[in-house]
Amino acid sequence: MSRAAAVIQEDAQYFAPAGRIPYYPLVIDHAHGSTMVDVDGKEYIDLLTSASALNVGHTPQPVVDAIVAQVRKMVHYTPAYMYHEPLVKLAHRLCELTPGDFPKRAIFGLTGSDSNDALIKFARGYTGRPNIVTFVGAYHGSTYGSISMSAISLNMRRKIGPLLPGFHHIPFPDSYRGMYGAGEPNTVEEYLAPFKEMLATYLPPDEVACVVVETLQGDGGLLEPVDGYFRALYDLCKEHGILFAVDDVQQGLGRTGTWCSLEHFGVEPDLVVYGKSLAGGLPLSALVGREEIMTSLEKPAHVFTTAANPVCCAAALAVLDMLEGEDLLRQSTEKGVYARQRMDGWKERFASVGDVRGLGLSLGIDIVSDKVRKTKAPEAALTICNRCFEKGVVMIAFGGSVLRFQPPLVITYEELDRAMDVIEETLQEWEDGKLADYEVGGQGW
Repeated sequence: MSRAAAVIQEDAQYFAPAGRIPYYPLVIDHAHGSTMVDVDGKEYIDLLTSASALNVGHTPQPVVDAIVAQVRKMVHYTPAYMYHEPLVKLAHRLCELTPGDFPKRAIFGLTGSDSNDALIKFARGYTGRPNIVTFVGAYHGSTYGSISMSAISLNMRRKIGPLLPGFHHIPFPDSYRGMYGAGEPNTVEEYLAPFKEMLATYLPPDEVACVVVETLQGDGGLLEPVDGYFRALYDLCKEHGILFAVDDVQQGLGRTGTWCSLEHFGVEPDLVVYGKSLAGGLPLSALVGREEIMTSLEKPAHVFTTAANPVCCAAALAVLDMLEGEDLLRQSTEKGVYARQRMDGWKERFASVGDVRGLGLSLGIDIVSDKVRKTKAPEAALTICNRCFEKGVVMIAFGGSVLRFQPPLVITYEELDRAMDVIEETLQEWEDGKLADYEVGGQGW
């Protein structure tokens, strides 16, 4: 038995299946930059980046050095009772880089999930209103609060109810497909209509605390909104005193080419959730918001023993230094444009490529079985992913049939070209019928 097979067999015996979405028999031994190496020595270009948790790449030296230096000084003391400098410095910087010309405060957690729970607490606490509105297809996390916010997977909700009350979901303003199975996108007013009807008939506006958006609906398939929707939604919220928040766990901190992805849409959020890549892969998340909101709850309404761990905070400060010092926000934008130029050609060349979309290095390639009807093709997408994996490129499919292209922002142009060569070759194999009998592994989202 190979080393990888032995690890996977032991995993199957002891690790609960609810904790993994299985894709590939990949047992990673080490990784640097955009390259991963498995326990048998095979190299892979990483286009998944640990679910966009490693924007500055694997084991970047400045982050490693910051972690080691902090470990030598102190591993942890809970901020629930004591102070440490890395927390203060990080809170300061996050408040500065988050959009909005007003005073802000930050609070920390361990995952995007628990910081979305913090969003719920502070939005309700500040407004005195019970209801939260999010989107169909949204993914906000796996705690009870964040699952209640989410509306993407039956297995995330099956058998564990009742979930938290007070959550309502409206259609995402998809710029590729329309509402309720329609083939063409709707207008801004048509996408707003379900929410307006809710407010007019059964959801009193003065009982809605907050609307929470994902600017690009990540796990729903990297959906882009129709032009003008977020501004119109923001104006509607402000008309009724409803807070406007963005879950930037996946799309923030340079992934789309900006600190906060809402910057692309010209509105200022009241609350922003960061996570995933904040500490370069270490467990850390943050909620940043208007000072008056973030001071609306009294101690100890949101404390965690291991939140804002100084090692994680030191790593996060090094991540922010890298993003600034190496101009990675600009690189994300420019590399995304470079990749899009080639991918846009695939829409003309391949019958199976229905759409290419995204911002910066957060791109989705929508695989379809019928280009006119925009019919999703999940088996084709998984087959393409598995074939790319065989060739040394790690990528997954989500949103039913969307290839997720989110490499580290430090990926080189040579690596981008090699990865796109593999995807292009594999798309051609699919088009030529060479993968018709291919055995598909993994299940996807």
